[in-house]
Amino acid sequence: MAKEKQHFLHNKTLGHIVAVSFYIILGYMLFMAASKMNYIWKWSGVPKYFVYEKIETLTAPLDGKIRIHGSHVIVEGYDNSKEVEIEKGYTLSVNEGDSVYENDTLAHKTSTQLGPLLEGLIVTLEISGVAAILAFSIGSLLAFMRISSYQFLKDIATIYIAVIRGTPLLVQIFIFYFIIATIFEIERFFAGAISLGLFFGAYIAEVLRGAIQSIDKGQYEAAKSLGMNYPQTMLYIIMPQALKRALPTLVGEMIALVKDSSLVSVISITDLTKVGREIVANTFSPFETWLIIAAVYFGITFLLTVLGHKIENRMKKQGGM
Repeated sequence: MAKEKQHFLHNKTLGHIVAVSFYIILGYMLFMAASKMNYIWKWSGVPKYFVYEKIETLTAPLDGKIRIHGSHVIVEGYDNSKEVEIEKGYTLSVNEGDSVYENDTLAHKTSTQLGPLLEGLIVTLEISGVAAILAFSIGSLLAFMRISSYQFLKDIATIYIAVIRGTPLLVQIFIFYFIIATIFEIERFFAGAISLGLFFGAYIAEVLRGAIQSIDKGQYEAAKSLGMNYPQTMLYIIMPQALKRALPTLVGEMIALVKDSSLVSVISITDLTKVGREIVANTFSPFETWLIIAAVYFGITFLLTVLGHKIENRMKKQGGM
């Protein structure tokens, strides 16, 4: 039987070339459109958003002449003199006999500091990590409640999931922060993390429930015939298979959680988004700032995607997916 001729549009190499060409053309068009804007781009200031050099100084307490004595600088004024201790790490900016005025620099120290974007990134990763652990814990509990034989547990979980999934995350953050967090005196950071955890826990619950119920009932019967009780069956037989099937969706939920963590900036948590607003307010550079922040978020989600694919491929090799 003759092999069917492949359509040229199905060729992978040609497809890659066309796709790359499309984005090159799109990027060029956007660049040309941006170049016609009446806007002064300030890319030179971007690096200091990540890391910057901080200069600390020791200044002269009065007008006078400099006398250096070991690790101390003595400023001899007309009526009196004052001694300034030069701490370790500082470099002298004056010499013996120099004349100085009050507040002139006597010594300086330069240190590398994290910029606001890196500090905001750390907060984003911390709050996303706490929220992810909480969301998976809540989701697992709700999933077991949904498949429970006890009707009251089913009802509690069903109503919770319906309410959480049926209202916006932003509204839930406001309600939790201004009402629940105020009553129980919960810190702002944890209020934001708990809000995210409660929200995504409802979605993860449905993902896990669907994955658990997709496992063939014969697995339960086989485990029972081996003398396993229900907890053992779920722990050793059902959940490993369910997690494998649910993994791609769970990774997608984690990516959504990281992106939606930007909403906690509305309750004054200094994450990436809030840092971005502060930078824009101080520098009037909205385009550069938001493009950089978008790239940082993309970097985080891309790493999560790659990690998810690696775990998925490893599980596929082990079988059961």
